[in-house]
Amino acid sequence: MAFRKPGIYKTADEMRRMVAPGLLTAASLDAAAAAIRPGVTTGELDALAERAIVEGGGEPNFKLVPGYRHTVCASVNSDVVHGIPGDRVLVAGDIVSIDSGAQYQGWNGDSARTFVVPGSQDPALVASRTRLNEVTEQSLWHGIAALASARHLNQVGEAIEEYIESQGDYGILEDYVGHGIGRDMHEEPPVFNYRVRGNGPAVKPGLVVAIEPMITAGGIETFTQDDEWTVTTTDGSDSAHWEHSVAVHAGGIWVLTAADGGASGLAPLGITPVPLG
Repeated sequence: MAFRKPGIYKTADEMRRMVAPGLLTAASLDAAAAAIRPGVTTGELDALAERAIVEGGGEPNFKLVPGYRHTVCASVNSDVVHGIPGDRVLVAGDIVSIDSGAQYQGWNGDSARTFVVPGSQDPALVASRTRLNEVTEQSLWHGIAALASARHLNQVGEAIEEYIESQGDYGILEDYVGHGIGRDMHEEPPVFNYRVRGNGPAVKPGLVVAIEPMITAGGIETFTQDDEWTVTTTDGSDSAHWEHSVAVHAGGIWVLTAADGGASGLAPLGITPVPLG
């Protein structure tokens, strides 16, 4: 999706305005998470997420993307991102990522979580998918923790890749990356999940980014399904996707799409998020 050209740094007041859409986004994912079980459809999860956003006074910002008519993306097993919710029934042992976003008074939130559907009688499958999910989530927190002390944005991708490499042989998607966020859901700058040449923008107060590693249990090559949205691994390997929108301000960092500002995820890494004043 296209990035806009205006400056990437927000004022303190603008960042404060991003708290509400971030919390609505988190609420939509909470609603979906509470319903994940064998037999539920991805369309039902979409409806629950939408209700949480609308009842909170916001609107689903995914519906503002031209051609997309849903509140969430629901990507199952080898589908990595942009899966269209509908009548697909989740079964025990599926690994499913739910990506959601809310707009509130002209400002945006964007976040994703991945779940392993409970109830499978295949311990090896559950162990493999649970491990993939844990590595992906922790790579996100390592990236966010790096943002707290980074001088330049591309240090985030370096931290994500370094952590994933330490955990085993996983693939990091390169064709899809994170992004800035604010008045638009997708803004500059790109946020890489891997090492790249160059420093990227300076990390300083006013930077607000959506960090979102997309990790596979196999290769990183993908293709887009005939629905023109769903991105699937070419080798059929499982995938996971975690995302948070994070603000850098004068006092520190704050995870806008986590109810606790990221405190629980960052504590093991020695980082204490600071609320926006």
